[in-house]
Amino acid sequence: MKKSLETCKNCENKFEQGFNFCPYCGQKSNDELTVSVLFQNTISNYFSVDARFFKSFIPLMFKPGYLANRFVEGRRLLYLHPAQMYLFISVVFFFLFSFISRDQVKTVNNVLKKAEIPVVDHDSLKTQKIDSLKNVTTADYIIKDDFSFNERAVDSLIAIDAPKEAIYKVMGMDSDAGFFKRRFYTQILKFYEQRNGGSILQAFYDSIPIAMFFLLPIFALILKLLYYKRTPFSFHLVFSLYFFAFVFMTFSFLVLVDLIWKPQSWLNSLVTILVFIYFYIAVLQFYKQSKLKSLFKSIITVFSFLIMVIPAASAVMFIVAFLFY
Repeated sequence: MKKSLETCKNCENKFEQGFNFCPYCGQKSNDELTVSVLFQNTISNYFSVDARFFKSFIPLMFKPGYLANRFVEGRRLLYLHPAQMYLFISVVFFFLFSFISRDQVKTVNNVLKKAEIPVVDHDSLKTQKIDSLKNVTTADYIIKDDFSFNERAVDSLIAIDAPKEAIYKVMGMDSDAGFFKRRFYTQILKFYEQRNGGSILQAFYDSIPIAMFFLLPIFALILKLLYYKRTPFSFHLVFSLYFFAFVFMTFSFLVLVDLIWKPQSWLNSLVTILVFIYFYIAVLQFYKQSKLKSLFKSIITVFSFLIMVIPAASAVMFIVAFLFY
């Protein structure tokens, strides 16, 4: 007698009745969505990830290279996925860091306001528009370089509510300026009027999580260039994800210490040294080369990333933050 077939609601493959779970995708065959099922699935999924995180946390912090080795060996369900680990810990770090960055933003704004150059009195200028403009000679608004302009001329035009285009011209912008140059002058004027440097700093900080999605593969690429014969790029990416998860976790503890007790500068230096030692041991355990080779390649990797990649990335991030804050 031919057995009747059942269709899986998830993958839509057919299988014989009698199976409690689909043999193709693993979904429960009789999986009617009720409040009870929804609650059980939510709790189950939450605690499975939670349990794997705590099972992965100790090896991540105290056994450099261990999780990356286990993952590339195929033991991928026992511990938290490297991308999940990185994302979860980075969210924790940036949440904690927001408390420090908020104070830094306020400090920058206060410093700029204290150093603000007195502006020309607006009311007196409005009653003497012609005289104020006559006093601004051609030499007053010639730009000395790309980042300086005559502040007295700009103050005069701002005070009489002159059109933005006229102010940009005095600042040195060409009439045929492209999008980025025009945007640049727009932001310079905005900064000059508001003295709100904290917003630029905040925009810079906000761009760090996005930048890390580009910096992480670059870090993995540096490792790939140093170990080009040994492992595929995906292995280096796994190693990088776990390493930066450790870095962000370490920085999270450092931020907590800073919020509770203002540490001395030696603590930052100590943490920097410990992070490098961790990285060296992780490289030694994961790539399994000699101690001398591992030390040399660790130094090359860190030097290349910190001295070449990070400054270039920071410059780009600052420009983007300034243009779009």
